[in-house]
Amino acid sequence: MTRKPAKKAAAKATAAPAPETMDEHRRSMISRLRRIEGQLRGIQGMIQADANCEAVAQQVAAARRALDRAFYEIIACTMEAEIDASPDLRAARAVGGHISRILSKYG
Repeated sequence: MTRKPAKKAAAKATAAPAPETMDEHRRSMISRLRRIEGQLRGIQGMIQADANCEAVAQQVAAARRALDRAFYEIIACTMEAEIDASPDLRAARAVGGHISRILSKYG
């Protein structure tokens, strides 16, 4: 059986939530961050137990990827909310510039 990467990628890509689901989005983000926190605690335990360095590095990389996904989801949500609140095209373009600066600074 072969996988279809395009469908998998499309299923993983999530747009920022609609305003009526902001509470759901917030709960989802908190859950995601709590899972990442659990990953970090697990990594601490691995280090305290003198685990293999490669195994620790693998877990650190996984936690870093999870944080990156959370970061970009927050950026997407911010961008959509600010564009939706923009009264005109000029304001929406300003939002694009603002998000671009955030990505350059933190991404």
